[in-house]
Amino acid sequence: MNEIDRTPRVVRWVLQLEESRALDAPVRTLEPKVRNIFGTGARGSVLRGDWLGHSLHPVLTDIALGTWTSASLLDLTGGDESSAAAQRLVGAGLLAAGPTAWSGWAEWSLAEPRAKRVGLVHAVTNGAAIGIYAASWVARRRGRHGTGVRLAVAGAALSTVGGYLGGHLAQGRKVGSRHAAFGEE
Repeated sequence: MNEIDRTPRVVRWVLQLEESRALDAPVRTLEPKVRNIFGTGARGSVLRGDWLGHSLHPVLTDIALGTWTSASLLDLTGGDESSAAAQRLVGAGLLAAGPTAWSGWAEWSLAEPRAKRVGLVHAVTNGAAIGIYAASWVARRRGRHGTGVRLAVAGAALSTVGGYLGGHLAQGRKVGSRHAAFGEE
């Protein structure tokens, strides 16, 4: 058995995404729009985290994912008296999702082609998760807490896939801004 045969299935899947030419057309369609809106000038610099010394995106992902995880913990352990707090946490995660996505698009605008392919799937997956969390918030707002909980679990599952892809981009492919003082690898 060679090295590739022992490679975990999820790693093989991500490598296939990196090489998927089918993603090139949507990437080419989005690239100029994303670059113009999120990737250039002072806006791009702020969104990438140049002022911070490294990428802003991972910092912001922790806010959205942290609030959603906290909501699920309240759902599972807090009882009925925690339902309002869980709804507020889902809402807070939704508020954080916009700036989180914008900072991700700013990084994506500078990435190389295979990272852009994976980044597109990362963005679509997380966009779907955001939609599911929004549906969870609406269900909770309408008094259907159980439906909101089930939707949040689905959102968590989907955002885990998106998070894995984001982790691959940040760790495996080193996509992300960093100050020159930190050196290159």
